[in-house]
Formats: sequence, C-alpha cells, structure tokens
Amino acid sequence: MSLPTSASLDRRRFLTLSGGALGAATLSGCATSVDDGSGGGGAKSGSTTLTVMCEKDDFDIKAAQQALGMKIRFLQNDSAKLNALLAAKTPPDIVRGSGATDAPYYAARKLMTDLDPYFAKSTALKPSDLDPVNDLWRYDGSKQGAGPRYGMAKDFSQDQMFWYRTDMFEAAKLDLPSETEPLSFEEWLDLGKRLVKRRLGKVKVYGMNVTALGSFSPLMSMTASAGGSLFAEDLASVDFSSPEALKALRWYLDYTKADIGPSVVNPNPDGWDWPTFQAGRMAMAGDGYWFGGAIAGDPKVAEVSRLAPAPQLGSSRISPCFGATGFWMPKESKNKDAAWKFFEWYFGGEPAQGRAAGGWGIPTLTSLRTKMPQDKPYQKQAFKVQEQELAHFSVLSFTPYAQRDALDGVISKVVPGAVKSGSSAGKVADELNKQMNDLIAQGKDVLG
Repeated sequence: MSLPTSASLDRRRFLTLSGGALGAATLSGCATSVDDGSGGGGAKSGSTTLTVMCEKDDFDIKAAQQALGMKIRFLQNDSAKLNALLAAKTPPDIVRGSGATDAPYYAARKLMTDLDPYFAKSTALKPSDLDPVNDLWRYDGSKQGAGPRYGMAKDFSQDQMFWYRTDMFEAAKLDLPSETEPLSFEEWLDLGKRLVKRRLGKVKVYGMNVTALGSFSPLMSMTASAGGSLFAEDLASVDFSSPEALKALRWYLDYTKADIGPSVVNPNPDGWDWPTFQAGRMAMAGDGYWFGGAIAGDPKVAEVSRLAPAPQLGSSRISPCFGATGFWMPKESKNKDAAWKFFEWYFGGEPAQGRAAGGWGIPTLTSLRTKMPQDKPYQKQAFKVQEQELAHFSVLSFTPYAQRDALDGVISKVVPGAVKSGSSAGKVADELNKQMNDLIAQGKDVLG
C-alpha cells in the first residue's frame, strides 16, 4: 500500500489554509477541462480523465489508472483553490474532505452530489455494510446524520485518544495510563508537565500534544465532555463564555502557557507528530488509532508504543471523530459515473484492504474489520483499547456556516497575543466569540 495516507492528512492540518466563504473569484491556470469521454481534455482515444483533489500519498495513481482504465489527473489538496474552482463551476471530479466538518458546509451550499442512487445500485459499497461513522457525510439541510449521503470516509479514528511511549514513562518513573479508565484532562496535563524535557530554556522533548488535529475540534470535545456545547442549538453561533466552554478554554490556555507541547504559539517544526514521536522527542501524541499505521513502520518504536482512551474534562464520557476523512463528488463534476467507479475501487477494493491491514484507521466497511492488525503486542493492545472505546463514540455536529480551517485561524490569531499579554480566559472567550461569530454570520448571509 502507499504510505503514509494519514501522514499527509496531518501535515495538511498543520498548515494554515484559507477557509473563508466561497467567493466569486476564478482561479486562472488551475482549473482544467475534464474529459467527458469524447476524447477531449488531454485523454487518449476517448478515454476518461478523472481529476482528483487529494494528497499525493492518498493512493497510487499508476495503480488506479491501471485498475480503472482511465487517466487520473492529480490536484494538490487546497481549500482556497477548491473554493475558487467551485465558484468558477470547474471543480475536480473527486475531492478529499472531512465528513465531520466539510459535509455540512458544502452540502448546505448545494455543491455536493447526492450519492444515494449510486450506493443503492452498488455491489461493492452496500449501505448495510457502512459503519455509522459514514453518517457524518449525511446532511438533511439542517443537521448531520440524516438526509442524503454526500461522501464516504476511507477509515476513521476516535481522535482524542492518545499514543504514549512506555520507555519515557519508565524513565520518568510514572505509572502507565489505564487501558480502560480515561484520564481527566487535568491528569493528562500533569503527565505532560512531568514528561517534558528542556535544555537552556527550550523544549527538547515534548511531554504531549493535544493540537495534532487543530485547536477548535479538541475544544469542542472538551466542552461536550464537560456537559456543554460550543455551538448554539441552531449552529449559527459559538459561545466560549459558557461555564463548560470556559473550563475547556482555561485548560487549553494552561496547556499553551506551560509550553510542554506544540501549540499556536510554538508549532511543531516537524509539521506533524510522527517524526517527533519516532525520534523520541514526544512522550504522548494526541492522535487516534490511525497513528498505529505510522508506528508499524518502525519496530523499535512500535515495541514501546501504546494507545490510551480519550481524556475527559467532565463526567459526560465522549470519544469523537474529528475527521471521517474521505472523498466527495462536486455537483458540477463532469465525470460522475467514472468518479463512482473510483469510489468502489478506493473504498471497497485493494486500497481499502491495504489500509485496514496496515492499521491506518478503523475500516468504514464493517466487512473489513477482521483485517485490522493484531499480530504484534502493541497491535493487540491498541485493538483491545480501541474496541472498548467504540462504546463511547460521539458525533459533534459542526456548523454549516464556516469552515474549520477558518475557526482554527481565529484561534491562531487571538491566542498568541493573549498568552503574551496574560489576558484572562474571559477576555479571550469574548474575542473568540466576536471574531468567530462574525465569520459564521457572513456564512449564514451567503446561504440566505
């Protein structure tokens, strides 16, 4: 299988991407006419050219072309470019995205293809075989989990679980985290402070990382664990000033000020957790089950790696999926039947089986669950912990009025100055509310 699928995902998540509402701009030179099967668009002798916006490591292009009998044109995943192509009505045929956060945004703008007719006829992707996590790709016009199916997840994880290195715990003479009982966030932060290593005032070994998947999603999860919600019931505003959200924000600010892990103030120069974890420069990585796919590539690191349940901020035990990353089909796609052929190959064929066997997330076809690796001790441990965690799987509804990258961008803009000036959590909450709600209001105006 091609490596590392999830690695590319997290490099992308660390980048600051433009996440504003779709504008009317066009993107000169980026959009390419896509062959409709008549032989145009650069394809040979009537073959189809399928344009896919994704990460380079998502699949083997040559293998896809051979298996599907069509030409694949690759576009690097970029939300700003995608928004411009959608506005110009020249989108890719297939787009990589996050069901947890992208589906409501694009579906509300009527930019996605309803895939229910394709699923109904498919023998490779049967609705009865779909894990419920795929419901994150459904949207009925007001909420996720109901209505048409607009995409499919390639695999998934409960993304607030974390991996840790037993060698670093033993060197610090600390007990290993429980495999069944989750730590509190306060306990997790304390461990991070005990495991961090500094030299001449600079961090040499991170104690932990809670920001591997951005900042907004973990804050959503923490608030929910405390019994609240960042979003209002109509998803048209956020409120960081509620008691539950303020508790989450205080923890996040304490983590940032402690400088024990990557943050918006001091980002990880490696770009994502695996190189740092592999090199022994991170004791606990806040990444879900999928991280085991990277760990499998280094036997020495695998020997000392273990998975732990998602920490909790309150008594409402939850363990959400922040991604449900997969593919969707723009409504203006010129090659929908060919795109569906790709769907069946990628989600149900050899690539899906390879991802499942490699530990790159939980398969979203339940028939592939038996392929999850359990050969090595760390794989057996991770599988056991993950199986127990599934009972606490939670769906956190995301607003259709703003993109996650835009909300993460607000945090990246507000928090560094607040930490430097010593602003109170209440003042930070007020500023986050103001800026995020302005963004959300703009998005709502666009939708009318």
